[in-house]
Amino acid sequence: MKAELRQEIIELIKKEVVPAIGCTEPMAVALCTAKAKEKLGVIPCKVEVLLSANILKNAMGVGIPGTGMVGLPIAISLGAIVGKSAYGLEVIKDATQQTIEEAKRFISTDAIKITLKEGIKEKLYIEVVCHDSHGNMSKAIIAKSHTNFVEDDWNDNTDEQETLDENHLSMRLVHEFATTAPIEEIEFINESRKMNENAAREALKGNYGHELGKTLSRPLGKGIMGESIFSHILSATSAACDARMAGAMIPVMSNSGSGNQGIAATLPVVVFGKENHNTEEEITRALVLSHLTAIYVKQSLGRLSALCGCVVASTGSSCGITYLMGGTYEQIAFSVKNMIANLAGMVCDGAKPSCALKVSSGVSTAVLSAMLAVQNKYVTSVEGLIDDDVDKSIHNLTRIGHDGMNETDKMVLDIMTHK
Repeated sequence: MKAELRQEIIELIKKEVVPAIGCTEPMAVALCTAKAKEKLGVIPCKVEVLLSANILKNAMGVGIPGTGMVGLPIAISLGAIVGKSAYGLEVIKDATQQTIEEAKRFISTDAIKITLKEGIKEKLYIEVVCHDSHGNMSKAIIAKSHTNFVEDDWNDNTDEQETLDENHLSMRLVHEFATTAPIEEIEFINESRKMNENAAREALKGNYGHELGKTLSRPLGKGIMGESIFSHILSATSAACDARMAGAMIPVMSNSGSGNQGIAATLPVVVFGKENHNTEEEITRALVLSHLTAIYVKQSLGRLSALCGCVVASTGSSCGITYLMGGTYEQIAFSVKNMIANLAGMVCDGAKPSCALKVSSGVSTAVLSAMLAVQNKYVTSVEGLIDDDVDKSIHNLTRIGHDGMNETDKMVLDIMTHK
């Protein structure tokens, strides 16, 4: 592989695998608010927020770090009071108990108005207008990706697909890069390992969400599942998700704008590699394979859709685990087909504590798919969405998620907003 292409892929991974505190959708709204506040020059007295349906759906039921509160108003308020756009998705990391109390008082004044942005096709769209007491106003818009600021007159008539590397990436190229790139060029991926392992450890110390990870690590869980690599994968991965969805002030390394996707692409691979006694180089390469596979799938799926992101990230981790089992490229492709055949159609009904359950379903399927793949057992092209070509199988999945589930997306939001 040419050095220029390797560097392009490295830059793509570095762009998509970044730290985040809290759920990325409300944090992106807080980020946009912080930018509008900075343009205004003062803390606003009124904030208007217009959102695409997918942003609204993903931000309604998730905990906001350090606040003990759920949903958009507190995220917006913190973005206006203490947010710094330079921090990206860690926008509210300077929040203190004092500023959180200020943010709660700001909410009580009814200064925040949140509405659905009508007539827009883009699934990831955030518009924030800040007003001061002298009649001045400022606007910031994020679209297409969680940290991508666009001009005030931006429109969404352009293709929603990503363009970077879309003519380059394929499953074959993803595998070639992960397995042949000079190790010193890809060791940066171990930052995701360090950050997400720490998130799992910290999560097991607290009582977060539905406590799925903690339940699996307790005597009852051990009694049913035993002390196995499989149970340890489920416990670590779901624990990190438990804490993140509950609003713990614990940073994670995200993938393609999702912390849960970053967790699911990282921890199953790390736990398996450590307990399977793989070398550090093998674990590093498996992590690159996992994260880059997830990025590749997301390129045609889009940032937000009605398809749960754990399907994408767990497909990446299944590839990484298959590699750590000694699997060939063909067997890694088998694991992708097994994942698509099993998990296609899992609905995203917003970010919330029960995401830990979906993540555990995804990563358990990742292990099963890898186990079958290394024995050359896989779902064939006479079955459902699967094609002989693994890349066509991936695009069959993303067509379902990007186009086919649009009406599902609308119905999910309608149900959520009328309960």
